Amino acid sequence: MAAKRILLGITGGIAAYKSAELVRLLKKAGLEVRVVMTRGAEAFVTPLTFQALSGEPVRTSLLDPEAEAGMGHIELAKWADQVVVAPASADFLARLAQGMADDLLTTVCCATEAPIAVAPAMNQAMWKNFRTQRNMSLLAEDPQITVWGPDQGEQACGDTGPGRMLEPDALASWILADATRATVGALAGKRVVITAGPTREPIDPVRYISNHSSGKMGYALARAAADAGAQVVLVSGPVNLPVPDGVAVRPVMTAQDMLQEAERVVAEGCDIFIATAAVADYRPAACAGDKIKKTDEAMTLSLVRNPDTLATIAARKNPPFTVGFAAETTDVARYANDKMQRKKLNMIVANDVSVPGLGFNSDQNAVTVFWPSGEQAIGPDSKQAIADTLVALIAEHSNKVGNS
Repeated sequence: MAAKRILLGITGGIAAYKSAELVRLLKKAGLEVRVVMTRGAEAFVTPLTFQALSGEPVRTSLLDPEAEAGMGHIELAKWADQVVVAPASADFLARLAQGMADDLLTTVCCATEAPIAVAPAMNQAMWKNFRTQRNMSLLAEDPQITVWGPDQGEQACGDTGPGRMLEPDALASWILADATRATVGALAGKRVVITAGPTREPIDPVRYISNHSSGKMGYALARAAADAGAQVVLVSGPVNLPVPDGVAVRPVMTAQDMLQEAERVVAEGCDIFIATAAVADYRPAACAGDKIKKTDEAMTLSLVRNPDTLATIAARKNPPFTVGFAAETTDVARYANDKMQRKKLNMIVANDVSVPGLGFNSDQNAVTVFWPSGEQAIGPDSKQAIADTLVALIAEHSNKVGNS
């Protein structure tokens, strides 16, 4: 991700304990996180907690002689790709709206050129107060500042109403979405071909061999690649999904159809080829012309091996940057790395489809990405969030290959 350095500001409020989970989620997603705490925040959670989770020293004072020997507040302001303040108390929001710089966090906010997001957290009466709303109106006019929330519901004081900080997973999604939007253009000028969904291998006019693939991962990748500026062609097996905006779809049915269409599209020009489709490894040796009647107690079906679309594309004379997918149920890393080497792939994305609630037919997934010199785990998360991260990673590595 382009926007991968997050400066998290934490102000005084009971919701400060939730910020620990936010740091954990951001680190898990592969972002760099540094934390600045106000004096009020220290009354709720200790800096040591955030230091342990972020792996970075926590800054708490503007007048720290050691940190400010090198103009530390300016260094922090320049380091951040995005500043997020969660929770953002009524006091902090008032000072931010007035442009004050009377502690480290407000000083960094004044000094940074990075976008600033604030997640308000306060009692419902404080949130509804005229002065708070006036300050929020001022912040809404600031093009550098975005307000996330607040949420509604039961509060720590027992009141119910608006003022709750958004939950950490929701905030993490917003931050990751912003980081992804910062990569828009990462694939500008690139032509990306993606295969998605299952194939269907006919046994007779009404029956076929297939699998549980829903196509959701491939369609999410197509959307993410289009958002990143790529021209995207989606070679899709039969699915029940809307076509992402700006994506051209080439529908296919069988494994042979998919290979033929993929070769045609790649020959038209392809910089990156991503094979997410769950292609049937075998097909019936012959398809009956009429429906097979249920007359015998047993039936023997003769199968022949299907062509390998991914290996065929990777073996071209001048292959595109080729990314494969491996859906496994055991020994995921070993099988994935073996597949990457055998098929001469640039990258492979592996997931354990035996894990309940992940993978096939689910909106959630967890994957590990392997390339010849490294690996990265992503998720569990929504398939779209994983797709956004994957596209950023693919863009980064394909550019390295192109420049080598």
